[in-house]
Amino acid sequence: MNKIEQKVRELGYELPNPPKPVASYVPAVRVGNFVYISGQGATKDGKPLMQGHIGAELTCQDGYKAAEICAVNALSVLRSEIGDLDKVKRIVKVLGFVNSAPGFDQQPFVINGFSDFMEKVFGPYGKHARSAISANELPFGTPVEVEMIVEVEDEYT
Repeated sequence: MNKIEQKVRELGYELPNPPKPVASYVPAVRVGNFVYISGQGATKDGKPLMQGHIGAELTCQDGYKAAEICAVNALSVLRSEIGDLDKVKRIVKVLGFVNSAPGFDQQPFVINGFSDFMEKVFGPYGKHARSAISANELPFGTPVEVEMIVEVEDEYT
């Protein structure tokens, strides 16, 4: 097992098989040394682990946990695309959407679940540019969806 997957395991997770797309898109696109990961939700085996609006049915802490699960799913997609997560040079950009109840304005703290996870896994190379956006609804009631851009070592494996 490579060192990045070992760090994920130490954080209490196993990388699952990558989630299958539910619509007309691909999970990842590689352009040169950059990989663009499509939005990932808080799912396991294609089923939502939680549903609802943060600030209503779910707490900010629930959202943080959902964002962490999104990170695990994003890494599984990335591993599928590049073969070995030890090839990651840097997490470049993250865009997080939070299924927000009216008046909920703590989206950055929810998406910290994703960001903190990436920093724990990749150290300083897990720090990234980021946006955290409110959404009034997300697909299938997922509380959080996150996409990312990653720089990898070599152009082709």
